[in-house]
Amino acid sequence: MSGSTHLRYEILRTLRNPILYTITLGLPLVLFYGVASGQRHVTHDGTSFPLYFMTAMAVYGAMFAVTAPGARIARDRATGWTRQMMITPLQARTEVTSKVLTMYLMALLSLVLLFLAGASLGVRLGATQWLKLTGLLLIGVAPLAVLALILGYLLPVDALTPAVGGVVILLALFGGVYGFQLASSGPLFEVMKGLPSYWLVLAGDATVNRGNWPAQAWITIAIWVVVLVPVAVVAFRRSARTA
Repeated sequence: MSGSTHLRYEILRTLRNPILYTITLGLPLVLFYGVASGQRHVTHDGTSFPLYFMTAMAVYGAMFAVTAPGARIARDRATGWTRQMMITPLQARTEVTSKVLTMYLMALLSLVLLFLAGASLGVRLGATQWLKLTGLLLIGVAPLAVLALILGYLLPVDALTPAVGGVVILLALFGGVYGFQLASSGPLFEVMKGLPSYWLVLAGDATVNRGNWPAQAWITIAIWVVVLVPVAVVAFRRSARTA
């Protein structure tokens, strides 16, 4: 099986999963319309509420979309599919790459749907701003994609879904996705600034206000990726040995 064929198969498997539409894609849209529809003319810190809440839900949706495929990794291990793949000529690198590309495709799909929902409620951004927001969010979720691989290769399928959901909800809470920050100074605030989700939220603010993502954001995301990738390699090798 070629790499492109395997990637196409992974995408089709994902798109045929009803959970993708109900939770990964549907939940952020329902939350956005449910909250923003009645507040089209309200402003939040000088920004129209639909625009503000669209960026928040874009972060939430991207995080869920990029981590949800981790559950499929755990299911593949449980059903023996991973073992079957190990005895084929398919390279491990191709297998992992297809998983990551699928994660990013789902994240991009979630963003597009939320952007269309925002436009339907009057959100207007320039083409450069749409592209900038999309690019920063896709870069910012890189640590979560790696984390999804780690959890998928280490945890049993029964534990994976609550683990992924819990991680995303906690990151959203500490990152300020829900519209409020748990702290604005002190030790807790320093912890928040060490999380990818905090900078994902600021990516929306930087785009809307035509600012720049600070250097600390890039450094934080890079550190998370550098730390998590070796862990993902170990998790994959352990999974391969026990498959």
